[in-house]
Amino acid sequence: MTQPLLSTHEVDTYHKTTLGFWVYLMTDCVLFSALFATYAVLHQNTFGGPTSQQIYDLSLALAETMVLLISSFMCGLAMLMASRHEKNRALVLLGVTFLLGLSFLTMELHEFTHLVQEGNSWRRSAFLSSYFTLVGTHGLHITCGLVWMGVVIGQIFFRGFTPHTFRRMSCLSLFWHFLDVIWIFIFTVVYLMGAK
Repeated sequence: MTQPLLSTHEVDTYHKTTLGFWVYLMTDCVLFSALFATYAVLHQNTFGGPTSQQIYDLSLALAETMVLLISSFMCGLAMLMASRHEKNRALVLLGVTFLLGLSFLTMELHEFTHLVQEGNSWRRSAFLSSYFTLVGTHGLHITCGLVWMGVVIGQIFFRGFTPHTFRRMSCLSLFWHFLDVIWIFIFTVVYLMGAK
């Protein structure tokens, strides 16, 4: 039978860190709430430019959603392997999560590039400004998550599972699942409702 990964003192530190990280996630919720509210107010203000029905590619957005959902599932499995001290499996699953996150980001950048090349940049209308700001902020969070994930993968590879690496991986997992939830709201509010 494996020994617990964390001692009693380390469990207390872990809980304090996790609580602090939840507070951070709630502030991020406030940020995204403000961006969603801005988008809701401005999404009809096209200033003679294209509407959401004319520019959204629902099939690409659905592919992005599936990739991010699968990456979140892989991240959850990686946490399960970490709690069982299975370093190699956890690293493989984190690597898959990283690649899926990178694929998501690539698709999002492709979508942005396509819109800009068609003359539909964030400067064209209030609607496009709010769209690029909301979706771009989520993409920036994904980028930060990927950098963080790369660092955590390196730490686990070289140091194994210590109380510090496990705590960092746990916070990373919370962050990644949070971004998944935010994307589901973006997919629903921006793409599904905007395509009608």
